[in-house]
Amino acid sequence: MAQRDPADIARIAELEAKLAWALERIAVLEAQVARLTAQLNQNSTNSSKPPSSDPPGVPRQAKPPSGRKPGGQPGHKRNMRELVPVDLVDELHEVLPPACHRCKRHLHGRDPHPLRHQVTEVPVVKPTVTEYQLHALVCPECGEVTRGELPAGVPRGAFGPVLASMVALFTIRFRQSKRLAQELVSTILNVDVSLGAISKVEQQTSEVLAAPVEEAREHVRHQAVANADETGWYEGKSEGKKDRAWLWVVATSLVTVFRIAKSRGEDVAKEMLGEGFTGVLGADRWSAYNFVNAFRRQLCWSHLLRDFQGFVDRGGKGGVIGEALLRQADLMFTWWHRVRDGTLTRRTFQRRMEPVKEEIRRLLRAAVVRAEPKTRGMAKAILKLKGALFTFVREHGVEPTNNVAEQRVRPAVIARKLSFGTESPAGSRFVERMLTVTATLKQQDRNVLDYLVAAHQARLHGRAAPSLLPSAS
Repeated sequence: MAQRDPADIARIAELEAKLAWALERIAVLEAQVARLTAQLNQNSTNSSKPPSSDPPGVPRQAKPPSGRKPGGQPGHKRNMRELVPVDLVDELHEVLPPACHRCKRHLHGRDPHPLRHQVTEVPVVKPTVTEYQLHALVCPECGEVTRGELPAGVPRGAFGPVLASMVALFTIRFRQSKRLAQELVSTILNVDVSLGAISKVEQQTSEVLAAPVEEAREHVRHQAVANADETGWYEGKSEGKKDRAWLWVVATSLVTVFRIAKSRGEDVAKEMLGEGFTGVLGADRWSAYNFVNAFRRQLCWSHLLRDFQGFVDRGGKGGVIGEALLRQADLMFTWWHRVRDGTLTRRTFQRRMEPVKEEIRRLLRAAVVRAEPKTRGMAKAILKLKGALFTFVREHGVEPTNNVAEQRVRPAVIARKLSFGTESPAGSRFVERMLTVTATLKQQDRNVLDYLVAAHQARLHGRAAPSLLPSAS
């Protein structure tokens, strides 16, 4: 047998090495394409992305038509502005027809039930300016100069409690930038104010709210049920870029508290909930909440439904399992909605849920064994917290979703998009305290402007600010 040319052998070896390198490179690129394709296919139906980020063409799960006409249905509760009682109107004009509109005969008498038409108007705001002239007088005995002092209850700044409260509401509750708040105060309230003065009012308001917000935080740590969530924020800058921070929220039945922190870790979760939190926590699977025992947690089923839809969208064996999981979840929510509207007892619901719970766990175990890598990893992560899947079935007052916390944090997310976060820790304290106050008072159906005015007035008179807790207010 003829011997091969050493040059040919070297060339073959070189080509084999290049082929091996090329195959390895192709595998890396295929994995990268798969990963980027998966990211590209993410939307609000299969991930935690909000619906507002979806591009056109994302399919929506349309509800089946009900067959009813649009608008209010027969028997629905009327929702309209009620007339002000007659004894509370500012002006009353009785309009009597002078003559019959047909025969022109003069008319007499009064209608015991006249048609009432009310017009509500707001007067043009004319600010009230009060001047205090602090005289400095020289003592004829010793020559000491003594200046008069402002009376108790008079603000040391340029704005009174009502105006300061309005400015704080403009920038947080109504999500206006400082420049737009400046324009609002000038245009609507006829008060000239600088941007610096608005920042000063914000810090004064923050100091006023510090104690009642801290009391609210302590209240939350002792509640039987709480829902928590966190979202991205920005605080300050370094090297020309916004520094990443996180906005945390914990919502309970009567109080909601916010916190802006540079960490998304367990330390902040413990601060918000208390290290010894003994209630039931509704949240997503974020690891910061793992210090709470799984049997005292409820995983958000809105997140789980998106995860299962992700199984389906990725296809393969995991897709088949995802479809089965969604069917079981749909059955579960059908019964749960009946529990909430009173047409199914909790005891019956619990009994019916036993085979559903077992089937969902079985399907997740099957995904760990048979599904594709990403789906397998997701199923494994869910099973690590299997004790938190069905706490709402067992515990009264626990919801299967974390929607309440996500709804409370939504206004803050919009504010972040408009303001790009806060510039300093002091700015973050103002934002989190105002968010706490506005969300909590809305829950309790209390007027937020009245509360802020009362809090500012209390400080001027050396008193404690009103409590955010309904039993103590």
